[in-house]
Amino acid sequence: MAEHTATLTWTRGNDDFLDKRYSRAHIWHFDGGATVAASSSPHVVPLPYSDAAAVDPEEAYVAALSSCHMLWFLDIACRAGLRVNRYTDAAVGTMAKDTSGRLVVSHVQLRPTTVFDAAHAPSEAALAELHHQAHEACFLANSVKTQIDCAPVLEVEGS
Repeated sequence: MAEHTATLTWTRGNDDFLDKRYSRAHIWHFDGGATVAASSSPHVVPLPYSDAAAVDPEEAYVAALSSCHMLWFLDIACRAGLRVNRYTDAAVGTMAKDTSGRLVVSHVQLRPTTVFDAAHAPSEAALAELHHQAHEACFLANSVKTQIDCAPVLEVEGS
């Protein structure tokens, strides 16, 4: 089985922290060397304590679902002999309270626009079936109720 890793780094800096006035900006580091500026959503934590230019976890979740779906779609279309020229998805995630009153990403609407080569394009019905197959195969769409465990490590400074 494959493992996929990400390292998150946040530092308090000069903020007091206990007054609740601290930056939520942090960095995601990935094993291939990519780093991404991340933060809480300004919809959840107001500016200036969030960084609106950074990726927030909710956006990353929507993007990851969209990306996984697209990658499966491209694979299935390729195997079917359908030449895809471009694929754009303006995906939207909606936050709402669940039955327990917790705020969750309750719905993700994928809205892909796919441009095909005229000689290798599917019918509308075949396109819908390709997206159905991609959804069924998508690792992340099949993982949204993933078990999450936490193994904390305690370190103390200044003692």
